[in-house]
Amino acid sequence: MIKLGEFLPDQPDYKNGGATVANNVIPATNGYRSFNNVLPLSGAADDYIRGMFAAKDDSGAAAIYVGDETKLYRFDATDSSLDNISKSGNYSSGVNDKWRFVKFGESVIATNYADPIQTITAAGGGLFSDLSADAPKAKHIAVVRDFVMCANTNDTTDGQKPYRARWSALGDHTDWAISATTQADFQDIQDMGEITGLVGGEYATILMERGIVRAQYVGSPLIFEFDKVQLSRGCKISGSVVALGKNVFYLSDDGFYVFDGQSSSPIGAEKVNNYFLSRFQSSFGNRMSAVVDPLRQIVIWSYASVQSDGSPDECIIYNYATNSWSTASIGVDAMSPLFSAGYTLEGLASISSSVDSLPSSLDSPVYKGGEYFFAGAKDNKIQTFTGDTLPATVETGEFDIQAGSSSLINGIMPYVENSSGSTTTVTAQVASRNLQSQPYSFNPATTLNNDNFCTARSSGRFHRVRLNISGDFSAVTGIDVDAQARGRR
Repeated sequence: MIKLGEFLPDQPDYKNGGATVANNVIPATNGYRSFNNVLPLSGAADDYIRGMFAAKDDSGAAAIYVGDETKLYRFDATDSSLDNISKSGNYSSGVNDKWRFVKFGESVIATNYADPIQTITAAGGGLFSDLSADAPKAKHIAVVRDFVMCANTNDTTDGQKPYRARWSALGDHTDWAISATTQADFQDIQDMGEITGLVGGEYATILMERGIVRAQYVGSPLIFEFDKVQLSRGCKISGSVVALGKNVFYLSDDGFYVFDGQSSSPIGAEKVNNYFLSRFQSSFGNRMSAVVDPLRQIVIWSYASVQSDGSPDECIIYNYATNSWSTASIGVDAMSPLFSAGYTLEGLASISSSVDSLPSSLDSPVYKGGEYFFAGAKDNKIQTFTGDTLPATVETGEFDIQAGSSSLINGIMPYVENSSGSTTTVTAQVASRNLQSQPYSFNPATTLNNDNFCTARSSGRFHRVRLNISGDFSAVTGIDVDAQARGRR
């Protein structure tokens, strides 16, 4: 059996040992798992969604918030609409601005840089309002210990400070007046470029264009101690930054890395970096978004490819448990782990008149109040990744049957699992050539027959196989090849 190893497009095709194409699948320890399309959960916002967030109040009631160019919305589970809960006059996000959210106590806090920082009570009623007259406008926001910290700021006193981190009073997210007593203060980091990412927790991880800074709370009089822990590389695409615990994933100039609080380790080198950078349309880097799905142990980056008009149209997927990659031909404007708001029977009726026609199964966590689910934003709507299984394509590296000899491929036996009992269609294609300097092309696809073979007659010294899988399947692990050597002539 030829196993479908990890996706290694940056390696030579011959004896690749992995897969040269792994599209619309999730990398696994043994092969690849299926990946689902999106299905709309909500009605439409006025413009493409630039950020999503879910929060619970102290009683456990959950609410979902999203923001577009001019408005902030709350998802209404009674009719699936997005209700405008913006402050009076709405907002004026710039072309590169995103909405970023945090929760502090029972307050949801949102920032888009163009407008004053906004706040609302989690899962409560009413409209968003300005957080504080003293708070700056900010591109990034996080909760660090008992402070709300923001970065890349703009305030009425000092103007734009793309290299500034600023934080609220200890334990009070509404007090931003600089004070030694309350410990509200700021720090400028002036030699590492613009701040492009901010991750909170026990300490702050501050990603900049030319390095990474860790800010550790030390109390008065310094409040935070800022250590330049990485000077060799930084992050220029703010939408690439996403965290799982202390691990921060990001895109640097030369590819993907993970920062563990002390140093960065490459995760895409010699695997996908060259492939991705050749596909990524950096002029629309502001449209990139990233998310961690801890249930499937993957990180997903959505981005605009070189074939796009600027809207995200592709994803690259990293399994941090197996340190392996795949891709997907689907793009979303924003991604986030969300908590479902909860549906009544009447609310379900607003989605579909028939239980059988609901976009997700009735026992899906999407419909249970307070349950985690993984979501994206597309077509100005909140979308769940619970749609039909996406049609997958996986290609082997190039191989020979006997070194130096021509060979004939008679058939392909694919190993594709389907645990649901629904229909799965599998076809195979073979590309053969005698010289590696020659171009190659795949033969027409043949369908899996009752003997579990896709017939093929393809002759050459070097071969590669493409599997096309549509319908419902759970995993694809490898192929067997029926072949015979034909000598050196």
